[in-house]
Amino acid sequence: MAAKFELKKSKNDKFVFNLLASNGQIILTSEMYESRASALNGIESVRKNAPDDGRFGRLSAKDGSPYFTLKAGNGQVIGQSQMYSGAKARDAGIESVQTHAPQAALDDQTTA
Repeated sequence: MAAKFELKKSKNDKFVFNLLASNGQIILTSEMYESRASALNGIESVRKNAPDDGRFGRLSAKDGSPYFTLKAGNGQVIGQSQMYSGAKARDAGIESVQTHAPQAALDDQTTA
């Protein structure tokens, strides 16, 4: 399986997308969007910004678990990772987003 963006509609009629790695693992989750068009713009923003290492924030949760965020050019967070077991795993997640996001296909599950 190639990496892909999965666009879904939430229970409260908002839109959210995940970037899945080729192994099916979620490597990035978006914020909630009010409209499908906004979510599609978010996906394009991830594709555009992912190759730029400077757009990634390398952070730690209160319990010390490493995670990362991806920001657009305007500084707004457009995606966040899951929690990782260590900094090395988090950095591998960032590398995966950088590698896969620009050409990841779109699996739009909102039009079914």
